[in-house]
Amino acid sequence: MKNIKSFRILIMGRANAGKTTILQRVCNSTDKPEIFDGKGNKVYARHLDECFQRGYHDIEHELVFGSNPGFVFHDSCGFEGGSAQQFDHMRNFVVHCATASSVKQRIHAIWFCIPMTENCRTVTAAEQKFFNECDTGHVPVIVLLTKVDALNLDATQELEEEEGLEVEEAEEKIAKKERKLLEKWLAHIKHELNKCKFPPRGYLPLEKMDQSNADCNALMQCTANVLNEESLQRLLISTQQSSITLCVEYAVEK
Repeated sequence: MKNIKSFRILIMGRANAGKTTILQRVCNSTDKPEIFDGKGNKVYARHLDECFQRGYHDIEHELVFGSNPGFVFHDSCGFEGGSAQQFDHMRNFVVHCATASSVKQRIHAIWFCIPMTENCRTVTAAEQKFFNECDTGHVPVIVLLTKVDALNLDATQELEEEEGLEVEEAEEKIAKKERKLLEKWLAHIKHELNKCKFPPRGYLPLEKMDQSNADCNALMQCTANVLNEESLQRLLISTQQSSITLCVEYAVEK
């Protein structure tokens, strides 16, 4: 494990789930990552910017941010409307990287994003297919509820329909309603996915990730908690740059 210099994460889920934004926040960057082919060769794509805008990624490519090269990311394009061939390619990649003989090539964690902008379809057939058919072995999967701030509008609309809003109480009522909606959808997602053959190891709502100073401490802590090897926990904690406090807390606990 001493020779492992990078913590490798697969981020996946629907298109437009905010995946690239999460990676940027984790690495404290506003830049797009450099892309490598897995052999150390940089990938130069003629329409790379367009690919990023539309969420077209080769899952086998490695995404590395200059601000924190200790993280290596793989990004799966949204497969909810994809073909069976695309799903099989993704599943084969996951199984291969979860069981690779070389620890350096293994995926250490998977972040599966479900956006709250589509809470009317929080758990689709695509999510159920993944968690019923993709055995990730010892690699933990964490479901990330992204774009949680979109629930603010839902909360406002529901309150207006139910009772109207008085200006002086509006902010407090909306915040309370928003929390209830988040609890409701989180409970629903847990109920549905925990019934699957290979359920997630953890769940985490992410808020305010559109802000440059977004706090990634909870994401790092949640990921560390579900890892089943202390050496991987140490690697993650040392790689993340979100919080010195987290490093200190982990060192004290161990």
